[in-house]
Amino acid sequence: MNNGNNNLCEENQFRDFYLKNIQSATNFAYYKCGDRDSALDLVQDAFAKIWENCSNIEFSKVKTYLLTTVNNLFLNTIKHNKVVLNYTKEAPNLDTNNQSPEYLLEEEEFKIKLQNAIATLSEPQREVFLMNRIDGKKYREIAALLDISQKAVEKRMSGALKILKAQIENI
Repeated sequence: MNNGNNNLCEENQFRDFYLKNIQSATNFAYYKCGDRDSALDLVQDAFAKIWENCSNIEFSKVKTYLLTTVNNLFLNTIKHNKVVLNYTKEAPNLDTNNQSPEYLLEEEEFKIKLQNAIATLSEPQREVFLMNRIDGKKYREIAALLDISQKAVEKRMSGALKILKAQIENI
């Protein structure tokens, strides 16, 4: 299996891996789902899975395993949300916080439609859009981080905004 230096089942090795990768994994999850709390939940679940399966994961492939697990957990969440939404549509008289069920349903539907609209962007467009609008990074900062030209960032952002504007007008 792994040599003694890189054994994820040793607490110190796992902790070092966790500390080294928690921020990038959380950012990756955040760019996928657009919600900081959900992103952190996805990442914590992914690290838990890695700990549970530590003896079956090659240390050299653990970062790929981490990001793949985060992505799969995100996709499972989307499937779950669709089931919940369908249930909510079928049982519209549920009342929470004394707000009208119609309002709550519309608000939740809008959030889901917005997340789905962002999810329809190509990965490069979504990445640039979220880095700019959520992280507040300037185009030149994004260009440096992604190792692309500022023109490429502008083009991706322009494409993302056109798609989102068209989809949001239809919501």
